[in-house]
Amino acid sequence: MKRIQSIIAGLLFCLSGCGGPKVEDYSGKTPAMDIRQFFNGEVVAVGVFIDRSGMADPSMSVTMKGTFDKDGGQMYEEFIYSDGRNDKRTWTIRFVDDHHFIGTAHDIIGEAKGTQYGNAVHMEYVLRVLHKGSSYDMSMDDWMYKMDDKTIINRITMSKFGFKVGELILTFSKL
Repeated sequence: MKRIQSIIAGLLFCLSGCGGPKVEDYSGKTPAMDIRQFFNGEVVAVGVFIDRSGMADPSMSVTMKGTFDKDGGQMYEEFIYSDGRNDKRTWTIRFVDDHHFIGTAHDIIGEAKGTQYGNAVHMEYVLRVLHKGSSYDMSMDDWMYKMDDKTIINRITMSKFGFKVGELILTFSKL
């Protein structure tokens, strides 16, 4: 019994330290990121999905067009996957203040909650993913890092029931 208690205590200790960085930790880092500016206009991206075993497939390309003002805006995305699938999404973004925003789209369950500080943006949301005729609601932990005025690196960790399913790595380029 003591062994089981020790294992449970150890697991709880490990989980309590797994919080990771907060987006506020990037405050003051440059170049400064504001999604209203970067995604206003045309942006393209390339990326790859890496499953939990480490296999990278499928790759994708994305074209985007955004229209933003100080209060928020909309961003249209069109995805073309290497396996021949296509997908589209239109985000509606509303800023609560300069650092916090809310996003909605047809395949987002509820609202995406976003925060931006320094050169980073962090969003958390649930995305309904269609795969082989079924749909799955996946928790998304979405981080973007502005590298320069034309480039963002994006890393999204996807999970289901608290277990990592895979990662999506994208590079955005402003046209």
